[in-house]
Amino acid sequence: MDPTTPDTFRQEWEAALSELELDVAEIETMLAEDHVPLAPSRWEPPRGIGPLPEPLRERAELLLERQADVARRLGEALVLSRRQARLTETLKSGGPRRPVYVDAAG
Repeated sequence: MDPTTPDTFRQEWEAALSELELDVAEIETMLAEDHVPLAPSRWEPPRGIGPLPEPLRERAELLLERQADVARRLGEALVLSRRQARLTETLKSGGPRRPVYVDAAG
């Protein structure tokens, strides 16, 4: 098949989008199930496939929205994880160095 034909061009873009969608789905599952994948994959953009065909624009825009949502959720999970790690270290070291509350009654 000639790589410059419109059908091949579109197929290459569809394959690239499918690969990204699988990566996003993997991270969405990871976030939903609170686990880390064994070997996260690194996506490399395909070379020489040219600009995105117009019929794939909506699919690409939806994928971009999912990626942005996953990035936001990963950031939130990272902040929560750091807080939990700090709390765990505080508890391991015998608790806070100063009182957490004041007994006003007695």
